[in-house]
Amino acid sequence: MGKKLLALLLAVVMILSLAACGGASSTDDTKAPATDKAEEAEEPAAEEAEDAEEAEAPATDGDAWDAWADIDTSEHVVINYMTTGDAPTTGCNDEMLAELNKILTDKVNAEINIYWISWTDYLANYNLTLARMDGSVDLVGSATDWLDAWPNAKNGAFLELSEEDLKTYAPKTWASVPQEHWDYCKYDGEIYFMPEDNYAQWTNHGFAYRLDWAREAGLADGVKSWEDLTTYFKYVKETYGDQLIALWDTDGGAYPAGGYIQSHTDWTSLNGICSGALWGAYDSDEFTVKCEYLEETDNLIAYAKMMKEWDEIGVWPTDVLSNTGSDNRLEFRQGKTAVEQHHTQTWTGLVSPKASTDNTMYVDNPDAEVGFFYYGMESKNVKRDLITHGVCAISAASKNPERALMVYDMLRNDADCYDLFNYGIKGRSYDVDENGLRFTPDSYNADTDSISTNWWWGRNDDLEIPSAAMNWDAINALYEEYEGFAKLYPWENFVPDMDAIQSYVNNCQDVYTKYMKLICYGQYDGSEEDMVAEFQQALRDAGAEKVTEALQAQFDAFYGK
Repeated sequence: MGKKLLALLLAVVMILSLAACGGASSTDDTKAPATDKAEEAEEPAAEEAEDAEEAEAPATDGDAWDAWADIDTSEHVVINYMTTGDAPTTGCNDEMLAELNKILTDKVNAEINIYWISWTDYLANYNLTLARMDGSVDLVGSATDWLDAWPNAKNGAFLELSEEDLKTYAPKTWASVPQEHWDYCKYDGEIYFMPEDNYAQWTNHGFAYRLDWAREAGLADGVKSWEDLTTYFKYVKETYGDQLIALWDTDGGAYPAGGYIQSHTDWTSLNGICSGALWGAYDSDEFTVKCEYLEETDNLIAYAKMMKEWDEIGVWPTDVLSNTGSDNRLEFRQGKTAVEQHHTQTWTGLVSPKASTDNTMYVDNPDAEVGFFYYGMESKNVKRDLITHGVCAISAASKNPERALMVYDMLRNDADCYDLFNYGIKGRSYDVDENGLRFTPDSYNADTDSISTNWWWGRNDDLEIPSAAMNWDAINALYEEYEGFAKLYPWENFVPDMDAIQSYVNNCQDVYTKYMKLICYGQYDGSEEDMVAEFQQALRDAGAEKVTEALQAQFDAFYGK
């Protein structure tokens, strides 16, 4: 399989580099942005937004797998699949895995076990698990935009995947992924990932809100701007404030400043630098790197003024910066808050009355409706998800990399395996109606019949069974709106070299977190102008301009400018 020895040697480098590459994300200073990313990945599993058109499933057995008969699979092996998330304590995961492992044993003489990385300090624990190189994991879920895929590839945690290996051990995946997408999975000319590139989803952020209340507030078409959102907050506070826990029961960990700038410019943040998304470029000049908050002085001042107004309206609790015990999403589902800040995939569940038993607002108020104000709505500045937003890698320390690839190929492309791993046991966890839509049987009990695998790295629209619980009219309307103007992320195959600038980036991330907590929740004294100027000077002192200069040099070298 190639270069295991090199990977083992580089493990030492990986461990030493964790303090620089991943350490900042595991501290309290960056906990909030990291948590947002964790939720971003977590939500689609519980609140799907599959393509509503039923697709013809490929045959379970095909010519591509016939060649496996010549592969020696005489030794039974266990493949440990590592994913982020909290291990389920109820449900029928064990029964589902038992059924799945019968198929895998029959086909490739292997079984799968799930190795969970809890959300608590997830990034640090994820990286440390990989860096141990002890063979405890084989298949690894990863991502280039929120789960350190590139640093781990660079530091030897992942195995290089040759074209021959992929063709031999993951033939259906190899045949279904376009060459361009394989190129996006390369570091230093070598493939390290299998991309989840045949699954439609949108993870751009914004605010879900009560559309029925917005109409009452005089916003006939719903919230279409940040100013509309302010109007909405004022009306809901005056009309329903006494009935709600808060308009937004946030814990102070979400920082929508970047969303405000996205909505008023053609700015795109550069992935893989830091959770604060401090660097990027404008679509009109996409190869000139800028530090976002040093460029957007006027927009940042306008945003700070609006957040001070929201604070005065009473949008969030007065103890917002220490409000750690809230569950705003659940409260929104129950009609107890006015907004939920997250991404489109989350909204698809909130807009669908049957998507969750927690959506009791629809029970209490049959006229309830949920809209979505997404960042970039005013400027039509929305980017499609990265091809590498969800990828699967093989640990460089895996004792059975070939069999791990075969298991992945089955999980992604075999209908029986796919249904079990994504939906559970048919007739118990789910069933399919006469229209080909998935639903939960009357006997379904979430405590005993649910399953969880967090398989965000190999979903396949060719095998998806659309959920009957989803409001497809609303979902498809928004998806069609996005399709009309959304652009590709412009730097998909650019991998930043962080070695020389990581300490500056860490310092800037700390500055960002310190000031965003104050600016985004109006918790500052003095003028907005003074606050923004202080923030910008702190970024300069932390080395922001040095990072910009270094990234620009990398851009110039990579793109031949």
